[in-house]
Amino acid sequence: MKKLLALLTGSAAVSAFATTVLYNQNFENPVNFVNDGGDVNIYRTVNDLYGSQPTGFQFYQTYTSETLLIGGQQAWGVGFKDPQGKGGKYTLAQLSSVQNDILGLSFNIGSYDFLNFQLDISSIDLDRWGGPFVPYTTQGSAVPKFRLSLYDNPTAAIGLGTGSLLDFEDITGLSALNRYTFNWSNHVVALDAAGNTNGNVTLRIDVLEGGYAAMDNFRIAASDTQGDVGNKVPDALPLSALLGSLLGLATLHRRLQRRA
Repeated sequence: MKKLLALLTGSAAVSAFATTVLYNQNFENPVNFVNDGGDVNIYRTVNDLYGSQPTGFQFYQTYTSETLLIGGQQAWGVGFKDPQGKGGKYTLAQLSSVQNDILGLSFNIGSYDFLNFQLDISSIDLDRWGGPFVPYTTQGSAVPKFRLSLYDNPTAAIGLGTGSLLDFEDITGLSALNRYTFNWSNHVVALDAAGNTNGNVTLRIDVLEGGYAAMDNFRIAASDTQGDVGNKVPDALPLSALLGSLLGLATLHRRLQRRA
């Protein structure tokens, strides 16, 4: 009976963990970061700084997708400020206007139903490199709006997604009080991977509105559970189901004893 009970509860735990984490990145370990001015790395690509984290992983980008230094002294004469402490020392940022910065990340999700993506986003602005870019009113900054899109990628190419669009979702951040202080918001997006050819997909990240915006703390997972990024404790068996199973096992145990 103990073996049967262990099998029962073990199966429940396995089904609850039907999630595989594909990518985890807080952008805290850039390779040879260079402050090109204004606490901004603009000349080295995202791949130059974060490629092969993990080994073999590559980004695809259009235009620049800068890496910002948080806590420096050049940006706006005071440096970028992060009172929430979510950005760490480095973060990525993109333009929504002037140039259309886009970032592509490609994965194989196997037979999982969803590609789930957790990230933090914030309005922020540059005092050089063509900036400022973010519109402001007396109420604060324009809010950043991102579009997260999932494309079929049957050839497993590194790019922005040339196959059919599988799903997309728009997320909107918060207004910031000034141009140099982050105001982060956290988002979890579940992109439906149904209809992909062979498990290969491409995630496209594009800032649609807000002028300029930052993004950080990526956690990407393939899952059969919508929104699960692999950091949940498996659900316990409902008490009624557990008691019912125990009673059934007890009855089976008694029958086997009588037959013996």
